[in-house]
Amino acid sequence: MLKRAIREHFTKLGFTKGADGLLQLPGSDKDDVRRLHAGQRDERIASSKPFIERNLGRLLNHFADGADIEPEKISLRLIRVKSDTWQSNLFRLASLTWSVPVSSGFGRRMRYLVWDDGHDRLAGLIALGDPVFNLRVRDNLIGWSVGDREDRLVGIMDAYVLGAIPPYSMLLGGKAVACLVRSRDILNDFGESYGSSVGIISGKAKSASLLAVTTSSSMGRSSVYNRLKLSGESYFMPIGYTQGWGHFHITEQLFSHMRTFLRLRDHHYADQHEYGGGPNWRLRTIKAALVELGVSESVLRHGIRREVFIAQMATNSFEILRNGKGVPNTAALSTVEEISRKAVDRWMIPRALRSTDFRQWRRSNLQELLAPRTETNDGYIEAARFS
Repeated sequence: MLKRAIREHFTKLGFTKGADGLLQLPGSDKDDVRRLHAGQRDERIASSKPFIERNLGRLLNHFADGADIEPEKISLRLIRVKSDTWQSNLFRLASLTWSVPVSSGFGRRMRYLVWDDGHDRLAGLIALGDPVFNLRVRDNLIGWSVGDREDRLVGIMDAYVLGAIPPYSMLLGGKAVACLVRSRDILNDFGESYGSSVGIISGKAKSASLLAVTTSSSMGRSSVYNRLKLSGESYFMPIGYTQGWGHFHITEQLFSHMRTFLRLRDHHYADQHEYGGGPNWRLRTIKAALVELGVSESVLRHGIRREVFIAQMATNSFEILRNGKGVPNTAALSTVEEISRKAVDRWMIPRALRSTDFRQWRRSNLQELLAPRTETNDGYIEAARFS
């Protein structure tokens, strides 16, 4: 039954089997990617329905109407999100509007509301968490051995949520939000929160400086992060693509059935989900179930090669990450206030002069983005980090 359900699931997604026996992607444009994420997204929306009904009315006024926005008055600020607060509820509600479901992150976490003080409205979201352990393009760029990575990965974070929300996204606000990651404010927050910590996997005490932040585009190649510069300063640089393997297209329902199957076989992966049991427990659990079922692991080849980017927090970040020695040179970092001012002048005001479409956006439109199986327009929601 489970084996048949897996096959039917991939047929429903539109995958076909190629001559080499591997699954073939039904398409690679943004609409195809959204369709592949649709099942996972609909599950997230359905499970969050009580939360949405409880919070949408009370939080809706924190979102902007496009008609009220005066681009020259936009002034971005970061609000650090703490658990069990109205800010954390607002973060969750806004992230549910993404066309690609947002991860909750793992390990160390730093979440932010990107706030527009000029209009007292939410402009975007940032969430940084522990990076994936194996990322070939990152490790090749730095020049790491396996041992180097184990020792120095503590100096890297990953932006697993990164983007603007309407109407700011329609004003190229995603570029402004991305630039805020490489700011002195975030560097200082990391130092205060994680400068001295114990690695969850290694169990070793480590003194860490934030040296770099990675992110990747959920839609393949990114128009948001590419050539992202302000006043000649590079904020994110492309470093390559992922290989197109992963598990986002395995729905929570199907994953639950796999866990039940493994539990019946007394397989330890069924319930070994505490962080610290090793990297990417979910992926290893899925692989274990597929092996037990006699299903090829090729079903995990979704074919979407995501573009990977990295931001250096110090001019000598790569050297320190490579050698494990040196003092970070962060003199070139700007504050959030400085970056906001430059980004508004560079992108948001010029976009408003070229197109007034953002003025048609109404915060009441969020209800459509929070409905199951809703296709969103490119201009409304910019890409969020998958996990």
